[in-house]
Amino acid sequence: MPDTKKLRNRIRSVQSTLHLTHAMELVASSKIRRANAAREASGDHAAAFRKAMDALAASDACARSPWMRQSEDGKTLLVVIAGDRGLAGGYNANIFRAMREWPDVEVVPIGKRACDRYHPGDENARILAEGYTAAHANDLAQSLCQRFESGELSRMGILYTRLVSMMSQVPELRWILPLQPPGEAPKTGMVFEPDEETILNAAVPAFVAGEIMACVQESFASEVAARRNAMDSAGKNAREMIDDLQLQYNRARQGAITQEITEIVAGGNA
Repeated sequence: MPDTKKLRNRIRSVQSTLHLTHAMELVASSKIRRANAAREASGDHAAAFRKAMDALAASDACARSPWMRQSEDGKTLLVVIAGDRGLAGGYNANIFRAMREWPDVEVVPIGKRACDRYHPGDENARILAEGYTAAHANDLAQSLCQRFESGELSRMGILYTRLVSMMSQVPELRWILPLQPPGEAPKTGMVFEPDEETILNAAVPAFVAGEIMACVQESFASEVAARRNAMDSAGKNAREMIDDLQLQYNRARQGAITQEITEIVAGGNA
């Protein structure tokens, strides 16, 4: 017969876990609206900037720009964005799994989990994803652009998590540099003064910063959605486990009572 005391302790333990998962689900839910608003704003900014960069990259004047240089001499660098915490389903694991395809690249991590994985023990390199600011993005973009312009880097991309829906988030790699001319020149009606190449050289660092910021905001919104889904699933599992344990406890308690009654009756008849 199951031990009722052990079952009671187990039920209390699972109930404690249920309270924790419910609290974390509420916290994640409270952050979703703000995270989505920031994601949409930075995404719109990056999309508008990308349209202007496509127009510049399509111009003959920019064809020989160092920002469009195709070379295999330098390093490939990836900015890898992961979360600051766990308990978000496969959010962090999916990013690290995607990185297996790029074993020999230089990594610039954003997010505590990414920093701990790629720069363990280096507190100066630890940049959190939540609360990431435009100043962080600008500083990183200036540094990376200098390295690319000097020829140290030949290619630079961002590995982040794209929010497909509140139930689906997928890792995605976005290449930023070198700039690629669009297959077809966009019809924008833009006029660049003093000239396209001057504007391109001045705009690239801001463009890279905008792309980094947009990817960080997209990833953070994905992390919050993934955590809410994970905590919701964990809560459902905990409630099912409590129901099952409660049923076992009731049966064990009923069995114990029946046994006591049987022993009393047997003793009275003796």
